[in-house]
Amino acid sequence: MKQAYMTTEDITAALKNWIPYKLFREEDTACCRWLYTGEEKFTEPFFDDTIATCRKFLYNSKMTRCVSSMEILPEWADSMDAVPPTAFIFHVSRCGSTLVSQLLGLNPANIILSEVPFFDELLRWGHNNKEMKTILPWLGAAVKLYGTKREDVNQRLFIKTDSWHIHFYKQLRELYPTTPFILLYRRPDEVIRSQQKRRGMQAVPGVIEPSVFGFDTNKITTTKLDEYMAAVIETYLTAFIDILKSDRLSFPVNYNEGAIAIVKKIAAITGISLSEQEIAVMKQRSVFHAKYPEQVFEEPSIKDTPPAYMQKVFELYDEAEAIRISRGNA
Repeated sequence: MKQAYMTTEDITAALKNWIPYKLFREEDTACCRWLYTGEEKFTEPFFDDTIATCRKFLYNSKMTRCVSSMEILPEWADSMDAVPPTAFIFHVSRCGSTLVSQLLGLNPANIILSEVPFFDELLRWGHNNKEMKTILPWLGAAVKLYGTKREDVNQRLFIKTDSWHIHFYKQLRELYPTTPFILLYRRPDEVIRSQQKRRGMQAVPGVIEPSVFGFDTNKITTTKLDEYMAAVIETYLTAFIDILKSDRLSFPVNYNEGAIAIVKKIAAITGISLSEQEIAVMKQRSVFHAKYPEQVFEEPSIKDTPPAYMQKVFELYDEAEAIRISRGNA
């Protein structure tokens, strides 16, 4: 009896509108669960929101779950018509990265992947199990599967990472040696003020493994929340500075430049032409809150003297600024 093989066309048809979205281990095999996305466009502020919408689809509500081994991902991904990453946007959190991503997403030619949970699972799985070399082909395959052309107009792919992914810089640069890395930051006290209103995962001790930041266990048990977040930002800015000193495909961007100016800078870095109409639409959208698009965004500047525990993080901020200015990015 002849064995049936799937052609490239068969794989492409079978995987259309499906993405791997949940990583788990079954016995000794790394597996992933798949999610049907239908015609859903990836336009939500965070990819978690897209997943929440897609989970309501009939295919995803059945008792039977679609599962595969992780080992097959690279082979399947190579069959897909995918857009390679145009740029990665790293950030220190609460520094305008969500709004910038949304402004880029106003152009249907751009696919925007904003803090994809599956990418985070892969990176932290590799870190926790000391299997970074193992997960790199899987991560590259996942990026292809998420970056598959969903419309003929799709030409570019922007990936906004989780803030702690800067600590996986070496692995991501190994996968994408010629892709621009945007490093977006903001005054540390302004970041912490935003975290005080609603704290992210990286701002709560122990939610993200302390070893990702290079912390010991004592850091998560003896440090106040704001001081902990300041220490986290220190690790981000330290990484930014080290990268900027050695990687000419990394580009510093400060929140205070303004969302439109940042998008224009990213466009220049990646060779994109922005029309006057696009810029006008972006200006209209940028007035509103990134995470709550129905709300007008208002935030007063901070005039108070930073507390003593922020001295180190401000020194790093000033150093990053000096690099940015020296590159003609003032």
